[in-house]
Amino acid sequence: MYKAPSHCPTCGHVLDIRELHCQECDTTIRGRWSLGVFDRLTPDQQTFLRLFVRSRGNLSEVERSLGVSYPTVRAKLEEVIEALQDEPAAPDEPRQESRDDILNAIAAGRLSVEDGLQRIRALEAGKERTR
Repeated sequence: MYKAPSHCPTCGHVLDIRELHCQECDTTIRGRWSLGVFDRLTPDQQTFLRLFVRSRGNLSEVERSLGVSYPTVRAKLEEVIEALQDEPAAPDEPRQESRDDILNAIAAGRLSVEDGLQRIRALEAGKERTR
C-alpha cells in the first residue's frame, strides 16, 4: 500500500481527505477532513524533520549528514517551523532578501543558479540606486 499524497501534484497545495474505505467490510465514509500537522509538510520537509529529531536537534550533526552549510540547515529548519505554524507569521516589516538568502536557496536546491544570479544582480542594482 502507498502513502497517501499530502500535496497536489499540479499546484502543490495541501490536499483534503474526502473518502475513507475499510478493506475488511467494504464500508466507505465520505466527508471532508484535514491532514495532520506533520502531513502538511512536504516530503523534503518530513525527511529533514526526521533527520533533525534523530540528531536530537544538533544542527551541526544535521549539517554533516546533509553535506550542506550551517546557514542552509538553519534555513531548512525555519522553513519547517513556518510550515508547522497554524497561521503563517506575518512579518512586522517586509524583509529585503539578502545575498546570503539567495545563495542558501541555491544551495538548498530551491532556486536555480540562473535565477539566483538574476536576483543578486537586481539586489546590487537596487543598492547602486540608493547610493
